[in-house]
Amino acid sequence: MRPFPDDLVQAQQEWSATYRQLAERPGRTELRRSLYRLSTQLFFHRYWQHRRQGPAGWCELRELGRLDGDVKGRPHQ
Repeated sequence: MRPFPDDLVQAQQEWSATYRQLAERPGRTELRRSLYRLSTQLFFHRYWQHRRQGPAGWCELRELGRLDGDVKGRPHQ
């Protein structure tokens, strides 16, 4: 698995949690705004500036976002 910056993994974890909350309580404006902000933060993160945003990278990042583990416990770049 590739090393992702801690802040990128944290944003993905927040995105996943917000998405789950929105699925449970649809129509919540504050959750939709948060999801939009996090999506922008993920897509335009500096990590992707020098790497291709291929499906494999996004898949790995999404998998990390689903984990509820400690971000500091994994190797980072």
